[in-house]
Amino acid sequence: MYSKEELRQLNILFWEKFGQFCSVHPELRHKTRKWMLHRTKVKDVAFRFEVNRENAKVILELGSRNEGLRLKAYEFLERYKVVMEEGFKLGLNWEFFHEREDSHKAVCRIYTQLNNVDLHRQNQWPDIFNFFIENMSRLENNFLSIRDLLLEELKH
Repeated sequence: MYSKEELRQLNILFWEKFGQFCSVHPELRHKTRKWMLHRTKVKDVAFRFEVNRENAKVILELGSRNEGLRLKAYEFLERYKVVMEEGFKLGLNWEFFHEREDSHKAVCRIYTQLNNVDLHRQNQWPDIFNFFIENMSRLENNFLSIRDLLLEELKH
């Protein structure tokens, strides 16, 4: 069992190792910015990585405090589900409502998940890193193909 401080250090080490892994990965090593994350150019739309003791997730999160706008964005993306899920063999998970553990904020989430991996098992980190890279790149590209349409939709 890890102490609170050991868990914090393990978490820091995981993300440092992920950064190093990305810097030598053939697809990413020449990119100055590896991931879009919060720089989507759509207010309150962000990409996230999550990993815990049970799974790893690559997430597109809609976090507007305005429930109407958040749901409008979610419903728009749902209409383009075929585009968003392109290249994901098992599709994506669509979560109409999710309460974030860290902030208790209500969000909508669209994500893919790798099961049976554990942040505490360093021998599984390369599998998690590869899952993150492959799926975040795909999710970002799918989103970018409809981002301008989403921006237009949210103006009205």
